Amino acid sequence: MKINKNLFIDDIKGFTTWAKHTGVKKRRNDLCIVFSKDPCVSAGVFTKNKIKAHPIIMSMDNIKNEVTHAIVANSGNANACNGPEGYENCKSIISETANTLGINEKEILTASTGIIGLPLDMEKILTGLSSYEYHKSLPLDAAEAICTTDTFSKHLGMEFEISEKNIKLSCIAKGSGMIHPNMGTMLSFIATDLNITKELLQEALNESVTDSYNMISVDGDTSTNDCVFILANGNGKNHKIDSKNDEYYAFLKALNALNKNISKQIAMDGEGATKLIETKVINAPSKSDARTLAKSVISSSLVKSAFFGNDANWGRILCALGYSEGSFNPDKIDISIKSSRGKVDIMKTGQPTIYSDSLAEAIIDDSKVDILIDLNSGKEKATSWGCDLSYDYVRINGAYKV
Repeated sequence: MKINKNLFIDDIKGFTTWAKHTGVKKRRNDLCIVFSKDPCVSAGVFTKNKIKAHPIIMSMDNIKNEVTHAIVANSGNANACNGPEGYENCKSIISETANTLGINEKEILTASTGIIGLPLDMEKILTGLSSYEYHKSLPLDAAEAICTTDTFSKHLGMEFEISEKNIKLSCIAKGSGMIHPNMGTMLSFIATDLNITKELLQEALNESVTDSYNMISVDGDTSTNDCVFILANGNGKNHKIDSKNDEYYAFLKALNALNKNISKQIAMDGEGATKLIETKVINAPSKSDARTLAKSVISSSLVKSAFFGNDANWGRILCALGYSEGSFNPDKIDISIKSSRGKVDIMKTGQPTIYSDSLAEAIIDDSKVDILIDLNSGKEKATSWGCDLSYDYVRINGAYKV
């Protein structure tokens, strides 16, 4: 298994991407299509927010179809909370995409991201779709087209072997604010040439999301539009994976590596962020406890604010652990802070240590900082990712409609 940053969705046999600037956003592409001319099996994971955008509702229905050929997505407008008009507009986008690509409407998944509650400019969207040209975009154009406040496009490719065949995975994603997935606005579209059943593709995605996208938090807000889609067209020609054998787990390992990397990219690009924070909980009583505790720390606004100020505030970390409902013994906890500039222990066996404030400040004043939490109460572990909470986060979101 290897990471290939130069492997794009268009490099996977049968897949192509296309993007367009329609004018819904002032600058940059704002409409894209991921298309496989060969039929795919698909899987999806969707936001748990009770308020779901119209594209989410429609895709939750279309994902049940045995065959999927395409994903169509727009940015700049979430098409959420727009009543019957929003739903009809979503249907029109799928219908126009189906006509353009020559496929069935049920074979299309759709997603939107942007401002909630504003009517979608259908004239611009439909005009954009009518100008579709097969394989006419640069590799990262589609990744750019799903960005909103993102400062960079998220992308990654993976290669691994199954049945002596070289299998490819590639992903484009977006996410910068409203990120607190529970399966923000967070979108991730994955393509692969793997030959696998639809049922096992869904199981693999469900498992992978648990320890990747669902372990990131920028601001504690779960979006109305979060979704992860994966399409598999079988062009890798491996023996079809129809059971949880060694080949299934080889795929799951690659999918996990891809999704965790993309999750870190999203956390790193949090609105106004100055640093990526990685929280590792080890020696927990259970996997569930480890996840709960790690996610609680990375989601704490007080922890995030402290790290923006380069403050090794162990009290805020301990507090976030305490209200998480995860199981641990406070008298056994060790906490340390680590970065490329060194490491400092700030708590041992539940008691604060004596350490140099200037050293701790220097360690935290880095582009990536690790919080290491040893519970000394078991063998399980989990990792979460997030970022600091800066003045710019408020500035960006205070002027989001501008």
